[in-house]
Amino acid sequence: MLHLTMQYQQPPTVVVLAAGQGSRFAAQLGTAHTGHKLEQGLGTSTVLGTTLGRVIASGCPLVVVTTARLVPLASTLVARRDLVVLSEDEARRGVGHSIAAGVSERPLASGWLVLPGDMPLIRASSIRAVADALREHAVAFSQYRGRRGHPVGFGAELYSELIALTGDEGARRIVARYPAQPVSVDDPGVLVDIDTPTDLAHARSEQLALAAEPGETPPG
Repeated sequence: MLHLTMQYQQPPTVVVLAAGQGSRFAAQLGTAHTGHKLEQGLGTSTVLGTTLGRVIASGCPLVVVTTARLVPLASTLVARRDLVVLSEDEARRGVGHSIAAGVSERPLASGWLVLPGDMPLIRASSIRAVADALREHAVAFSQYRGRRGHPVGFGAELYSELIALTGDEGARRIVARYPAQPVSVDDPGVLVDIDTPTDLAHARSEQLALAAEPGETPPG
């Protein structure tokens, strides 16, 4: 009983998705550029490093689902035990497979928040808000001015469905199947991912990724 109580009190685990190929970003830069979008510099850190800094500042535990290519970067930011390394073939199975891999790595979590690794403008407070909503709802997601954003949260009761995910639809079917609670936040960063060089330029110019909130320090 003590174990179950402690599990319930723990915040949900953030599953950071960092196994994608970043093909759209790479295509727009051309063949001369070989760097992954998550490795791109942002302030004093990188796109992935800034995103992970936000997660760490939220106080939630995390697990990063990535590939061997990004292990050198990711392992400088989080403990090796918090990395799930997929093969290139596994990564190509889609975001659903990545979510399943991350959730499977933390089967005793009180819930899971799914967050793409290319969302460095998100605020730690937005992550915490969705985490808090899982205390009363099986599914919750951030919302900015009526638009659905990330992270998307899932309660522990959905474990068996999450670990069965495959393909590129991610967890959309689960979100559609259950009443999902929107969590309104004053944070446009919940909508912004880095898919193109233009997105990266915007993130750099905004400098929101480096602006500290109360009780939060900029990653880097």
